[in-house]
Amino acid sequence: MNEATDDATDHAEIGRKLFAGEAGFIWATASLGGLPPMEGLEIAFAGRSNVGKSSLVNALTGRKALARTSNTPGRTQELNFFRIGPEDGAPRRLTLVDMPGYGYAAVGKEKVAAWTDLIHAYLRGRANLARVYVLIDARHGIKPIDAGVLDLLDKAAVSYQIVLTKTDALSRAELDKRLAATAAALAKRAAAFPVILPTSSRTGEGMSELREAVARLMDERGAL
Repeated sequence: MNEATDDATDHAEIGRKLFAGEAGFIWATASLGGLPPMEGLEIAFAGRSNVGKSSLVNALTGRKALARTSNTPGRTQELNFFRIGPEDGAPRRLTLVDMPGYGYAAVGKEKVAAWTDLIHAYLRGRANLARVYVLIDARHGIKPIDAGVLDLLDKAAVSYQIVLTKTDALSRAELDKRLAATAAALAKRAAAFPVILPTSSRTGEGMSELREAVARLMDERGAL
């Protein structure tokens, strides 16, 4: 039964309950051939190394160590799959994918190329991928390497939404300026969802809005 309505409050509560429920690691792969079967709805989190992906996944689910975090950029070297929701196949279950950070040059060029190829192949070929949340460090904005990933998503017609991370490092005026600049950069991108989500894993800012956005997406895709 679809219990969601068009009311934003309902989606906020559904999102809160969803991410407060069961969550666990189910799969990891460093190769396209090792991907799990496509079952149900998937959302993925992508971003430059050290943008705070793992910290955001932990904050989103209210867990301290669901995703591994490290002060060393590039530690996430695989596609890591997490099941959010009950294991019995009931509604309100989705798969969250923590993708390898891209663009970290301190590891070997061959390693970077392998990670990049894996990311690109996954984004192009995952039919049940509902949306990619592209994390951008609010202190720096969209860099050329980020723009390259957005180009790929546009060409592949994969829906994506920008999540600004580490917003606690900016003043309100600085954040407003970054939001405006990011919106302008996305204006002509066909696959970009227009709402930008400012977040801070440290303070919890924006987590309820991100949970709500995921719940609304699931509702739109008939996954509630």
